[in-house]
Amino acid sequence: MPFEKPYIKLLNLIQQEFPLKKSPFKILGEKVGLSEKEVLEFLTSLKKENILRHLGGVPNSSKLGKTTLLCATVIPSDKEVIAYEIANLPQVTHAYLRRHFLNFWFTLVTKNLEEAENLILYLEKKYNLKIKKFSSIKNFKLKAVFRLK
Repeated sequence: MPFEKPYIKLLNLIQQEFPLKKSPFKILGEKVGLSEKEVLEFLTSLKKENILRHLGGVPNSSKLGKTTLLCATVIPSDKEVIAYEIANLPQVTHAYLRRHFLNFWFTLVTKNLEEAENLILYLEKKYNLKIKKFSSIKNFKLKAVFRLK
């Protein structure tokens, strides 16, 4: 889908420097020659078209005292709806279907390990799954920026 130049500039800018101020979309618009209304309408349209899945910050959960677990399981191909249901849980920050024996991977962020364990037990019982859990040993933060031209 081709975009006009101000919208390309906006998409590049929003990945690098989102203003943590009152009226951030107005500030972004001013930097690329768009009004606040144009910015919001454009981002809303991307969301409606499923081009943009999420727009928001990703806090460092461990610094906030939270527990993060990477989880993996096998979901039968005729029951992929389960993956979408799990992905939409508020505790799930990332979720991916993969071509792998463990074909569904997701990240849980909870208040503590007990809450994570209880949620995993609930999901295993509800969906008749066996979920593998992987604790982090070291965190790596990668800056993923997708430049548009």
